[in-house]
Amino acid sequence: MQNRGLIKFFAIIFAVVCIYQLSFTFVASGIEEDAKAFAKGDSKKEIAYLDSIAKEKVFLGHTFEDVRQNQLNKGLDLEGGINVILQISVKDILKGLANDTKNPAFNKALSDAKLNQQGNQDYIDAFFIEANKANIKLAAADVFGNKNLDDVIKFDMTNKQVESIIKTKTQESVQSAFEVLRKRIDQFGVTQPNIQMLGNSGRILVELPGAKDVDRIKKLLQGTAQLEFWETYKIEEVGQYLMSVEEALKKTEVVAKATPTKTTGIDSLLTDKADTTAAKNSPFLGKMVAPGQQGAPHIGTFRIKDTAVINAYFKRADIKALLPANLANVKFVWGKTNAKTPEFTDLYALKGTRDNVAPLSGGVIVDAKDTFDQFGKPAVSMQMNGNGARKWEQITGAVSQEGNAIAIVLDDVVYSAPGVSKGAITGGQSEISGNFTIDETKDLANVLRAGKLPAAAEIIQSAEVGPSLGQKAIDAGIISSVVAFLLVCFWMVFYYGRAGWYANVALLLNVLFLFGVMASFGFVLTLPGIAGIVLTLGTAVDANIIIYERAKEELRLGKSLEEVTKLSYGWKGAMRSIVDANVTHILTGIILFVFGTGPIQGFALTLLIGILTSLFTSIFIARIFIDRDIAKNKQLSFTTPLTKNWFTKFNLDYIKSKKYAYVFSSIVVIVSVASLFVNGLDEGTDFVGGRTYQIKFEKPVESSVVSEELSSEFGIPVEAKVFGDGNQLKITTKYKIKEEGLEVDKEVNEKLFNALKKYFNEGITYEKFINLYPGKVHGVLYGSKVSPTISADIKTNSFWAVIGAMIVVGLYLVVSFRKWQYSLGAIAAVLHDVIFVIGIYSLCYKFMPFHMEMDQHFIAAILTVIGYSMNDTVIVFDRIREFIAGKTKGDFYKIVNDSVNTTMSRTINTSLTMIMVLLIMFVFGGESIRGFIFAMLIGIGVGTYSSLFLATPILVDTMPKADREEIERLHEQS
Repeated sequence: MQNRGLIKFFAIIFAVVCIYQLSFTFVASGIEEDAKAFAKGDSKKEIAYLDSIAKEKVFLGHTFEDVRQNQLNKGLDLEGGINVILQISVKDILKGLANDTKNPAFNKALSDAKLNQQGNQDYIDAFFIEANKANIKLAAADVFGNKNLDDVIKFDMTNKQVESIIKTKTQESVQSAFEVLRKRIDQFGVTQPNIQMLGNSGRILVELPGAKDVDRIKKLLQGTAQLEFWETYKIEEVGQYLMSVEEALKKTEVVAKATPTKTTGIDSLLTDKADTTAAKNSPFLGKMVAPGQQGAPHIGTFRIKDTAVINAYFKRADIKALLPANLANVKFVWGKTNAKTPEFTDLYALKGTRDNVAPLSGGVIVDAKDTFDQFGKPAVSMQMNGNGARKWEQITGAVSQEGNAIAIVLDDVVYSAPGVSKGAITGGQSEISGNFTIDETKDLANVLRAGKLPAAAEIIQSAEVGPSLGQKAIDAGIISSVVAFLLVCFWMVFYYGRAGWYANVALLLNVLFLFGVMASFGFVLTLPGIAGIVLTLGTAVDANIIIYERAKEELRLGKSLEEVTKLSYGWKGAMRSIVDANVTHILTGIILFVFGTGPIQGFALTLLIGILTSLFTSIFIARIFIDRDIAKNKQLSFTTPLTKNWFTKFNLDYIKSKKYAYVFSSIVVIVSVASLFVNGLDEGTDFVGGRTYQIKFEKPVESSVVSEELSSEFGIPVEAKVFGDGNQLKITTKYKIKEEGLEVDKEVNEKLFNALKKYFNEGITYEKFINLYPGKVHGVLYGSKVSPTISADIKTNSFWAVIGAMIVVGLYLVVSFRKWQYSLGAIAAVLHDVIFVIGIYSLCYKFMPFHMEMDQHFIAAILTVIGYSMNDTVIVFDRIREFIAGKTKGDFYKIVNDSVNTTMSRTINTSLTMIMVLLIMFVFGGESIRGFIFAMLIGIGVGTYSSLFLATPILVDTMPKADREEIERLHEQS
């Protein structure tokens, strides 16, 4: 092998990098375990412990915060926590952009768009279709050509031109909602939250690892963003009160012994050069990093970690009693943190009102833009409506005279507090300037626009996973992975001898590379992802098996090990088959990643990474050891004395037996289709919508009795099935699934609790039953909700994923083999396999001891089956193509039969390793993925059959007679 030294160098560097990246995971896990031991089950104490060491250097000069960010991310099915998909109401956004028009045609189009929205079509596209059907001129003054948008939409614009502008404006509003949610989540107190926008659909994915209070979090996420404008107090107006707070706290709080200081009293708050020694020994001023300068809008700067303590001070009744009459309604609010000093924040004193209603709210903002001020610095301009302009003139006039500032507050956080130096601002047009970056002004403009376009945020899909369930999934994944790895290693050594050890070293490096890549790029590991890794263990040795089987054939022809190695690793040897087979696998993996969501994307991702890393290790790493044997004149037979002649004497006539295969497969297809009409499928909530709960009881319960009791409570049929152990049920209901809102979600939870609380001891409460917390063993361990809207999208995506996979792979085979007959044979075999697996599920789901639901996991299994079946068929077809172009004597049928028989050893070995690892996952992988694994087990078995007994005969039957005769003639002349 050329460049062997370079490959060794890159392999070593790659391994070192992977070990380095994975070391963060081990260090972070160790520290998190220490935090759990310290907290003894108190989640708040655990979070506080981790936050307290966030800035401490714990590993190779990295802080714990850095280590945690670089560790291998675990999905919620492994970590525990809450996952939701929020739908921002595009309908509300469009109504706002149209200035709440009363145009009946426009409002009818909004309603019709919701009714006629197809599959995974975006609402805004459905609206434009309805608007065009109704001949609505979008640029009309009573639609989008109103005064709010007249600077960008002109009356003579076509609907197509307006659509582009409205889509941009709508996306800006969704972005505003995203920013509000992100800031809320950042302040919620969970580690490593994840929030991302899902394309241009108006949907936002939120993942909160370790979050436990389900109702509180849903309320947090669905609450409306509140934008307010308040006047601020100057520091000299509140300074005396703060000093009285300081004196009062000295009597109740334990502080260090005071040290004499140069300045005391109000001077310590008003002077730039104040000695801060006394402050450092005082309960309130000691926490002030720096006082606000005279004339500044804030009264002081504090550390983030001290804000909770200071908030508690201000809430105390004795501290409130110290407020003078002129400060009776004061509001103390914290400011937005600065990226340059993220550990500090400013404290503001706002002129509150008796009813706590701001003088001016964000509802008056009609537009906001990021711009530059007269000095060329980033700024934000904003425009208010008529009422807002009048109120703004009053407020700015008062602020200009008093010399204080106006605080712009979003969700009780001060974003900016500009002063007004040139008198009252008229016309509702104003500019906010300060120490902003361009990105900050863009964000602030978006936040201000969010006040103008308040859009409802509804949870359309959610999942809650308890920590104990996540740990159980991790344990199951580790056991199945280790057992599968050891079994594959044993088989390779048993069958291939020393060459098997070389393949095992490559396999071990493959696992290291796979996890290293995932850690390096921040990919998320899920339970289906672990299944993908275990599956990779089976497919990873496939390339080695193909190469080794080819090497054995060439050794039997009397060639030397060096000749055999060059041929086997060459394009005319095994490489062409390896490339074709893995390209088909990669194509189906990409389609699965594109159309899948959440954990299914995790499965696709690990499968894709595993394919790429296994190709590198199988082709290059094992080759290094073989080349070393050649250099040392060592013999390498790629077999053992016991297995030397295994699977070598097949002489099956696949063409002759085709009629039996056709009849059997036809019966299978007919029975499967008939069962689909009679029995249907057990469609999960992913496809039909609904709520699902996994509930663990203290003792075994009768699922039928629980189902009846819940049906009586809800007033509609509720399904309850045993899930694993007899004391664990999976409960599914469609109660009010079409209705949105916090009230509905809580109503469902309360009904569930009221119906089932009799099965638990008297100490069970609603919170203990519903919420997730460490060590929880009874009650709701998992809950999910899928609205009809998103279930329709999932169903549509699943359909196109399966169809798309077959079409894309079929087109690749046409290009690769240059004859459509190959593609037809492969597609027919794959279609047969898909129908077979679906038929088995339709026939058996009612009596199988595990769940066989039609959900996203099932679709992932179907796509995996498509990939494997194509892989297997391509290997067979590659050998047929090679034999057809070779010098084998005999008629066309004999040539085909001989070529297929030579692939049997590879086919059996690959199928055995795949079935072994899948059986391990089926047994040890956990109840939640058992049906998913079962589908792949059936698919791999039937895929092996179809590639030999269906794809090959169909190829032969569709080959033109003239082509067959020409092939026979050329072989006779050779």
